[in-house]
Amino acid sequence: MYRLPTVLRSTALRQLQTRSYAKDVRFGAEVRALMLQGVDILADAVAVTMGPKGRNVILEQSWGSPKITKDGVTVAKGVELKDKFQNIGAKLVQDVANNTNEEAGDGTTTATVLARAIAKEGFEKISKGANPVEIRRGVMLAVDKVKNELRTLSKPVTTPEEIAQVATISANGDQAIGTLISDAMKKVGKEGVITVKDGKTLHDELEVIEGMKFDRGYISPYFINSSKGAKVEFQDALLLFSEKKISSVQSIIPALELANSQRKPLVIIAEDVDGEALSTLVVNRLKIGLQVAAVKAPGFGDNRKATLQDMAILTGGIVFGDDANLVKLESVQACDLGEVGEVVITKDDTLILKGKGKKADIDHRADVIRDQIANTTSEYEKEKLQERLARLASGVAVLRVGGSSEVEVNEKKDRVHDALNATRAAVEEGIVPGGGTALLRCIPALRSMKASNTDQETGIKIVADALRMPCLQIAQNAGVDASLVVAKVSESNLGYDALNNEYVDMIEKGIIDPTKVVRTALTDAAGVASLLTTAEAVVTELPKEEPQMPMGGGGMGGMGGMGMGGMGM
Repeated sequence: MYRLPTVLRSTALRQLQTRSYAKDVRFGAEVRALMLQGVDILADAVAVTMGPKGRNVILEQSWGSPKITKDGVTVAKGVELKDKFQNIGAKLVQDVANNTNEEAGDGTTTATVLARAIAKEGFEKISKGANPVEIRRGVMLAVDKVKNELRTLSKPVTTPEEIAQVATISANGDQAIGTLISDAMKKVGKEGVITVKDGKTLHDELEVIEGMKFDRGYISPYFINSSKGAKVEFQDALLLFSEKKISSVQSIIPALELANSQRKPLVIIAEDVDGEALSTLVVNRLKIGLQVAAVKAPGFGDNRKATLQDMAILTGGIVFGDDANLVKLESVQACDLGEVGEVVITKDDTLILKGKGKKADIDHRADVIRDQIANTTSEYEKEKLQERLARLASGVAVLRVGGSSEVEVNEKKDRVHDALNATRAAVEEGIVPGGGTALLRCIPALRSMKASNTDQETGIKIVADALRMPCLQIAQNAGVDASLVVAKVSESNLGYDALNNEYVDMIEKGIIDPTKVVRTALTDAAGVASLLTTAEAVVTELPKEEPQMPMGGGGMGGMGGMGMGGMGM
């Protein structure tokens, strides 16, 4: 066998280790320019989707057909740049879009456009000698002022018509989606649970199912039984509720035997399931396909007790370990288990549908919760009680999104999710004029602000200039003279309706944005973009090169020669 000399081997190993830890460090204007290029590329891709006349973006996927979308955050997530420094700029703006989406559920395109404008202006001022820390202070002062102005402009959302208008705008002007979401909220209440699923027809449908959803998923991924994603799905299942932790396998064997004798799946909802009990469930699930899953009970303390009791009443079961119930887990009877028509458990949440509890018991429980809401003085308590009431009394609205192909359904589902999130945000904090108009209305307040120094003044001016960008981008995408549109909207009380190319009273026409969405978009954009301008150095990993083995070819040749020589002899 041929071997490399020891010295060569140790040299090659040292080179490989050095490469693994090598970093590329760049400073100042050079690296800021590269990051800004990345910000520009990502913002350009996202900005084309903005407004009613925004375009679609096609994303290549690692598997399946390409995705066509007009959803800003989906486009942002799909951007990955080859140059590491450009990619850092793009990723920071990607974070802005993600944060806005997580907090407000919409407004990602607005946030991206604002972040680009603030970062670009900030970099330009810093390259001319401005102090980045003071500029950031000025930016944050301006953002606080704008947030106060938005609260003043905000108008509460009350009627189903206003809810439909908010949803329509967020769904890119699709009135059918707006009406569907408004109907869903009418049926399950503004606090009700609304889920979005693939439909089986060409049309969108609304179905209201009696059920309950809570934010706890499966304890172990080994319970997953669905081929359509990482979830557990059971039809006609039994539910075991326990207020205490379950660790002993002996305590759950009677319940498993009961479920097995009825040939029904069993879902265990307890404070926790661990140790011997969990490992036995997992082993039986994997070895013999036992239809079982375990979920942690939602909430903490008294709230968890109350929620478990709600679920037990909804499904016709009892809660073991409860002070009012002396029955032990080992003595469980069939009538002690809850029954449901369907259970869907994902990593993060559980949906219980078609509970088989007695209607009289459920109504009585709902009345008790209503009385508690009327008597409580704590806002937090009231919020938790309203959540429980919605889950118990209102049921779950399921929006089934239809279409002629998977690509069409997925694109529409993106818009439905956006519209749903925007509507909830509007109900929460109210609405402001849409189409970028609300931000333009805040500019005069910034012009009257007094700053401590010129660099802070520059920061305030950067935000004032950035506030023009959403309206400008919507007008650009509509193919009109964008600067003229911004000037006209700034000078009058009207806003620009890009769909019909006219100037109108935005609230009256129903072109509105949820206050929470606009506020969150600006806060997230300004926070990240102004931090980006304070960066003076960037460190990235150097791409790893495959080490060349010294004398690799020569060695092989030598071996061949030796072999041939031996054969010749």
